Amino acid sequence: MEITSEHIKSLREKTGCGMMDCKAALKEAKGDLEAAVDILRKKGVASASRRAGRTAAEGIVESYIHTGGKIGVLVEVNSESDFVARNIDFQGFVKDICLQIAASNPQYISRDEVPDGIISHESDILATQARQEGKPEKAIEKIIQGRLDKFYSEVCLLDQPFIRDPKIAIKDLLGALVAKIGENIVIRRFVRYQLGEKS
Repeated sequence: MEITSEHIKSLREKTGCGMMDCKAALKEAKGDLEAAVDILRKKGVASASRRAGRTAAEGIVESYIHTGGKIGVLVEVNSESDFVARNIDFQGFVKDICLQIAASNPQYISRDEVPDGIISHESDILATQARQEGKPEKAIEKIIQGRLDKFYSEVCLLDQPFIRDPKIAIKDLLGALVAKIGENIVIRRFVRYQLGEKS
């Protein structure tokens, strides 16, 4: 059975484990999600942080319209409680995420959402570029990984440098807020409109 990014995402949501651990467990379990959970638990990997496992079903939907009405953003950010959704730090974070999306135009929230086909296509292009630059064959894999990280930092919201402080990534900003508030917080979804763009 082919292991897709959707399978990996489902297992990550269930266990809070890393992408590579989830992929390996699914391969071992031949695609069986419940068996993969057991494999991760036996290895002691699925003792993911309690916060990451808790349901975040409250929160807010925030909107932002850029000056002149040329760009609009809607984003949903979830928290565990309505109390946190009214917290000034939480609301400030959500507003910052709206501005980030308007300015940096991410295509996905996280690396997990990037389709395998796009990663494979990008890797092929990067390998060709590296060979044309005369890089040694044994170094190409490492070069591809480094350049893929740069690709992710352009297209994935959580990997992007924060527009107000480019020294930190959005995932670090989110992590700091979770640590401060003590609840699981999830950027659930977003949509960005730009005047005149094709749908």
